[in-house]
Amino acid sequence: MHVEVHGLDIAYERAGTGPPVVLAHGFVGDARSSWGSQIEALADEFTVIAWDAPGAGESSDPPEDFGMVGYADCLAAFLHVLRIERAHLVGLSFGGSLVLATYHRHRSAVSSLVLVSGYAGWVGSMGADEADRRLTRSLQASTLPPDDFVAAMLPSMFSATAGGELVARFVDSVRGFRPAGFRALARASVADQSHVLPEVDVPMLLLYAEHDVRAPVAIGEAIHAAVPASELVVLAASGHASPVEAPDEVTRELRRFLRSAARP
Repeated sequence: MHVEVHGLDIAYERAGTGPPVVLAHGFVGDARSSWGSQIEALADEFTVIAWDAPGAGESSDPPEDFGMVGYADCLAAFLHVLRIERAHLVGLSFGGSLVLATYHRHRSAVSSLVLVSGYAGWVGSMGADEADRRLTRSLQASTLPPDDFVAAMLPSMFSATAGGELVARFVDSVRGFRPAGFRALARASVADQSHVLPEVDVPMLLLYAEHDVRAPVAIGEAIHAAVPASELVVLAASGHASPVEAPDEVTRELRRFLRSAARP
């Protein structure tokens, strides 16, 4: 499915009925390759919506300086176009920063927040120096041929034992990256979102993975310390892209949290 938002063509998947749950993928991959298992599994209880962020999948490329403000406003406008007044926002990696920024700018649209291996922006979670290093590496990677881009990105996405069809589909989606779109996502990833954490007054789940080298558990612990009412869950046998590598465990934790957060 496709809709036009702020002059951009936005591709998305929608399944099920019930309280709206919006899934935001990371800065590589797309909706289906990142969240396919959760879209199908959670549709029995929820209206599950997963977008291809501008610059990824089948959505249009935004300007490279779109920034996290641009992404957050686009996500809120996307929900408005779909006539969804309020939703549970779930973000993987970059998507975690995005749902925080969306909450900050469009609080009335957010019922709860889930960060899956997410950041309070690269600056907010790792400091300016590491954020600069990540951005430099990302911009350099954007110039690589597809197979070399995959080789640069994939080692930090999964644990050493990851494999199978779901991982293969994710790899294919990463291979299909678009340089300008990826650069827009990488540049937006930098922005500090740590100022949002003290504002959070909706239910919040922090789901991190023991073998994640991109967003290690310490990042989740720091966000948890800043939002004491949040819940921190650590998956024992997964890397960064846990919805792909450990789909059953991620779905189980999301379902448990969302049932509680959606309860009147």
